[in-house]
Amino acid sequence: MAYLTKVDKKRFGQWALVTGASSGIGKEFARQLAASGFDLVLVARRVNLLEQLGQELQKKYGIQYCAIGLDLTDANFIETLENATRHLDIGLVVSGAGTPVPGEFLDIERDVLLKGVQLKIVAHMTIAHHFGKRLVERGGGGLLLISSTGGLQGIPYVANNAAMEAYVLSLGEALHIELKSSNVTVTTLLPGPTDTPAMQSMGLTPDDLPMKPMSPQQCVAEGLAALNANRATHIAGRMNRLMAGILPRSLSTQLNGIIIGKTFAGKH
Repeated sequence: MAYLTKVDKKRFGQWALVTGASSGIGKEFARQLAASGFDLVLVARRVNLLEQLGQELQKKYGIQYCAIGLDLTDANFIETLENATRHLDIGLVVSGAGTPVPGEFLDIERDVLLKGVQLKIVAHMTIAHHFGKRLVERGGGGLLLISSTGGLQGIPYVANNAAMEAYVLSLGEALHIELKSSNVTVTTLLPGPTDTPAMQSMGLTPDDLPMKPMSPQQCVAEGLAALNANRATHIAGRMNRLMAGILPRSLSTQLNGIIIGKTFAGKH
């Protein structure tokens, strides 16, 4: 089944910015937005992959693109991003950068944990604050934050990641209300297990999971549909929504600990 959700440029504007666009869910957001005719600002560390993607989408959809090689853990990344985009009328921002750091919390170096906080919390907050102001000034637009179902409760063996996802979820829920009067749509997408390089980097395979992981295409299509509908939050995948609705948080934490813990036990 092909998944694709079209988004109206007249509602959001010509340019969309996507962080984490070099792979996984971010890359698929770029593809589906290009299919709607958006010109794209593609942001990630690996500029060569962004250029490849931009050229592909330009050839297929006739869009313009700007590839910005940028590490969002750099303290002054927003100045670089602003200098590269101030001449563009960006009306839609997809803040999707992040990477899992699996392992037992006390075994992970503090510097690694702090780098994760910079990428998932500080960068998302900074992007939401900076571009939120720009969207209000232009009279409207959209902000789509990527959290995770991991943000709904603590997740053993990715404890820091789950805590960071909870911050993004809470921020997005609040901004959905705060920015509504300024005609800015804020939606927070919560993917469950999705077949991306990020899942593979955790050492998880489909056989390790109780359900088949979702495709990036379905996850993104659902996220854009939620944005179109002006939903505050959306859990991607009907079964993920069902499980989130019926499982107590404490039980979900235990089950996730068993699933991920078995994976780590097999590697030691």
